[in-house]
Amino acid sequence: MTQITLLDGGMGQELIHRAGDRPTPLWSTQVMMDHPGMVQGVHADFFAAGATIATTNTYAIHRDRLEDAEVAGQFERLHAAALAEAKAAQAAHGSGRIAGAIGPLRASYRPDLHPASDVAVALFGEVVQTLAPRCDFLILETVASVAHARDGLKAAGTTDRPVWLSLTVSDTDGTRLRSGEPLAEVLDIARGADAVLINCSAPEAVTQGLPIIADLGLPFGGYANAFELITEDFLKEKPTVDALKARRDMGPRAYAGYVMEWVGLGATIVGGCCEVSPDHIAEIARRLQAAGHTII
Repeated sequence: MTQITLLDGGMGQELIHRAGDRPTPLWSTQVMMDHPGMVQGVHADFFAAGATIATTNTYAIHRDRLEDAEVAGQFERLHAAALAEAKAAQAAHGSGRIAGAIGPLRASYRPDLHPASDVAVALFGEVVQTLAPRCDFLILETVASVAHARDGLKAAGTTDRPVWLSLTVSDTDGTRLRSGEPLAEVLDIARGADAVLINCSAPEAVTQGLPIIADLGLPFGGYANAFELITEDFLKEKPTVDALKARRDMGPRAYAGYVMEWVGLGATIVGGCCEVSPDHIAEIARRLQAAGHTII
C-alpha cells in the first residue's frame, strides 16, 4: 500500500498530565528546568507507540516569548535541553528522526501579533540556525497567516535541512487560515516547503483543508488537536492551556478514524497535536498496519 510517516502527539498536554503542576504561559519550556527527563519520557512513549518522529520541545522557545519569564536569557540552554531529551529518546529507541519544532512568535492563534517581516525573519532565523545542525528536518508549526508562512520559510531557507510547513486553520471552516485568509492564498508561498501539513485545528477542519493543500503536489498530511473550540480566554495576553478543554468524543478510536480519512485523501504524513496521547498514536499505528500501509 502506501508508506506513511507517523508523527508523535501533543507534548505540552502530556507534560501537564504527568507533572501535575499548574501550567504557565511557558509551560512546556519551563518543565525542562523543573522536571529534567520528563520530556525524554514523553518522546520515548510516543516512539514505543509507533511514532517515527520525535518533535523537539522547542515550539515556544523564542526570545520574544521568553521576555519577562523565569527562563528569560536561557534561549540557548533551553534549546540544548530540548534537543538532548529528544536525542536521548531516539538513541534509546534505536531509530526515528528528529523534527526541530518552530512555533509562532509571540503567541499561538494570534496572527494579529505577528511582527514586521524583518523582525520575524531575524527571530525565526536564529532558531533555525540553533536547531538545524542537530535535527533531521525543521517543521514550522501552527502557521496562522500568509505573512507567518512567508517569513518562516524565508528564515528556514538559510539551512540545507528539509523544511515542513504546518498550517493552522479555523476550527469551523477548514478552508481558511486562522487569520481569516483563504487557505488557497498561502499555496504559492507553500511551494517553497518540502512538505505541507495542517495542525492544531479540529479534526473535521483538517479534513476540509487537506484537498486544498493536496493540489500543491508535495507530500502532505495533518495532525489535529483534540480540544474543544479555541476559547476567547485562550486568545488573551499570555494564556495558559487550562483555558482549553479536551473533547470527550476524541478518544484513540475516534481520532484514528479521522486520520484514516486523511490517508484516504492521499495524506502520507499523519500524527497528533494537543491532547493526542501515546494511546492515540498506538491506535493510529495499528489501523495503518491493519490497512496494509508501511510506517516509515
